[in-house]
Amino acid sequence: MVRVKRGKRGKRRHKKVFARAKGFRGSLKKLYRVSKEAVTHSMKYATRDRKNRKRDMRRLWITRIGIAAKNLGLSYNKFINGLKKKNVKLNRKSLADLAVSHPTVFSKIVEFIKS
Repeated sequence: MVRVKRGKRGKRRHKKVFARAKGFRGSLKKLYRVSKEAVTHSMKYATRDRKNRKRDMRRLWITRIGIAAKNLGLSYNKFINGLKKKNVKLNRKSLADLAVSHPTVFSKIVEFIKS
């Protein structure tokens, strides 16, 4: 029988896993079986945390808007309710940016809602 040499596909698969495991410590980057498991876990965590980052950023924006509005004499929920009643189409991200970097513009928005 003719000798069959195998290993190109396996080597390619291993290289992919090792490329993703670059930067891991110890055997997590050297041994295939261990690094494959570590890469699988890390991909799962990355997917989960991309969702969580969106959640955390929204919480941060709401906190910033709430504090800035409270300093100008308006609670967060009354501020958001006033925005909806006055039909102001600004999202929380841009409102939080205004509250932090342009407080005068934010105070004008609050005055507009109070009136």
